[in-house]
Amino acid sequence: MASYMFRRFLYMLVLIVLGSMVAFLVITLPPGDYISSYVAQLQSQGTIAGDDVIKSLRDSYGLDQPLYVQYAKWAWKMLHGDMGYSFQFMRPVADLVGERLGMTIVVALGALLLTYLIAIPIGIYSAVHQYSRSDYAFTAIAFFGVSMPNFLLALILLVILNRNFGLDAGGLFSFQFRDAPWSWDKLVNLLEHLPLPVIAIGLAGTAAITRVTRAMLLDELNKPYVATARAKGLTETKLLLKYPVRVALNPVVSTMGWALPSIFSGATIVSIVLNLPTVGPLLYQALMVEDMFLAGSIVVITIGLTAVGMLLSDILLAWLDPRIHFE
Repeated sequence: MASYMFRRFLYMLVLIVLGSMVAFLVITLPPGDYISSYVAQLQSQGTIAGDDVIKSLRDSYGLDQPLYVQYAKWAWKMLHGDMGYSFQFMRPVADLVGERLGMTIVVALGALLLTYLIAIPIGIYSAVHQYSRSDYAFTAIAFFGVSMPNFLLALILLVILNRNFGLDAGGLFSFQFRDAPWSWDKLVNLLEHLPLPVIAIGLAGTAAITRVTRAMLLDELNKPYVATARAKGLTETKLLLKYPVRVALNPVVSTMGWALPSIFSGATIVSIVLNLPTVGPLLYQALMVEDMFLAGSIVVITIGLTAVGMLLSDILLAWLDPRIHFE
């Protein structure tokens, strides 16, 4: 176990380094840089920036240096906890990410709880009651959830709540609470706005996990060891929970590693549609204007959380299924 953890830790370090290189390269691949986008924005407003001004801006931001020098400086600062400086917002990247991290975690955790607490019981129930009316109903809902893009569902729910109930469901707070200090009323307002993004983000994942759980459990219920355990007199509930369900949850547990990066970044498109103050829209804005230090830092954190999440998934799999050994 210890040797496995050490090897995986080394793999994680290599993955994060390579991922940071690829992310930095991809972000800087489009023609131009942030200064080019900034100059184009000034020109659209009728302001013309001279060559001397452009050169001075590139010098001050360090964009006149070779790409590998820019990456080396940024990576060295990252190792020391400095994510760099955002060109677009004129603020440290760590401050920008920190401001949105709390709401990102709240929305993502709510969506994850909705996903797993609903999907797994429904998948088990559908498998045990195969071809019943409830099974057909849950299957239809699951297909609807998988086929419906979550941003489209968010738009539909937003329109319904606004037209039929007169609710301003966009964002996580009403206008009067957005910049207000935390209070009991603001917390209640947050809880009132939270169901919409949680449902929009979590429904697609709920539908997919329901289908996977049902299919895997049906396969396990038809295996000889289940018939043998039933013949020995085990009750259906004990038989179901002790053996088939544990094995059927393997694919579900193996994908839990993606939960950590999703908690950090959130559903970007849904966040943009619903105007949520999460990290996802911040990444989108950074990519649009080639704010490479802001975008690169968010991507690298996501890569690191993915590697950690996959390690936790492997450990959970070994705990859940005794047949899995690290050796």
